[in-house]
Amino acid sequence: MLLRVLAIPRLTPFPESAEYKYMKTELKDRKERRVASAVKIGVSRQVVIPKKIHDELGLAPGDYLEVEREGDRVVLTPKALVAKRLAEGLYDIRNGRVHGPFASPSALIKSLRKTKKSANSR
Repeated sequence: MLLRVLAIPRLTPFPESAEYKYMKTELKDRKERRVASAVKIGVSRQVVIPKKIHDELGLAPGDYLEVEREGDRVVLTPKALVAKRLAEGLYDIRNGRVHGPFASPSALIKSLRKTKKSANSR
């Protein structure tokens, strides 16, 4: 999954049409069949990722993005860092949100179904 942020240092004939919705700008390029959202860089170099893109990529607060420069483009790539996932797993273990070990795969499946039923009854 790549999220591309374009840096446009000069005016180019990029979009065939531009739609203005409140303070957001969508640039449509029919040749590449993509929609790019124009966003503003904040005072402290912050950029807001449009909600549609944020949701499509499954991003969440605290997620990390790798930032790279490719020529005159800035490329943001979502990264699942092992340290973050490990910390979440250790937190679950400390709070008793673990099951097992299991003697067989069928015992695992039985436990999962039991856990699902108890969660649904709440």
